[in-house]
Amino acid sequence: MNQPMFDFPSYGKWLLTHKGDRNCRLLADRHYSRQHIGHPMFTRPGRNLVLRTADGMATWVTWKGIRDDGLDAFECTIFRNESANLSSDMIRSAVAATIAEWGLPPKDGIITYVDQSKVRSSNPGFCFIKAGFEKIGFSKVRGLLLLQYKLA
Repeated sequence: MNQPMFDFPSYGKWLLTHKGDRNCRLLADRHYSRQHIGHPMFTRPGRNLVLRTADGMATWVTWKGIRDDGLDAFECTIFRNESANLSSDMIRSAVAATIAEWGLPPKDGIITYVDQSKVRSSNPGFCFIKAGFEKIGFSKVRGLLLLQYKLA
């Protein structure tokens, strides 16, 4: 008897998946940014690169779409890590996966926003900073911390 084999691209601990992935949706349901808990779609309209770990304990989504903030960037719209893996390592691998799948980021790099009032850390965005992102400001409307990763 033959075992079926699937050729899913993988990047370190990350596996490429789709925006309807149930495990990713369940993780998204526990993320502070989730707007409609339980809804089957957890990504924004537009181009999404969805990553997950094999055990379903971490997810990352990179998004490219029409922006309101004037930036020309890929955006990490969700990163949730409930695994034992170091978040900064997971972020570095997700950035590498994004570049491998989509090519070099636009002129403003890869960004993410962090709602400092919704995270438990006394140093919001620290795992992104350890992964090479820099604080570059705040969003105009909600005052979210804006972090950016640019290639050297």
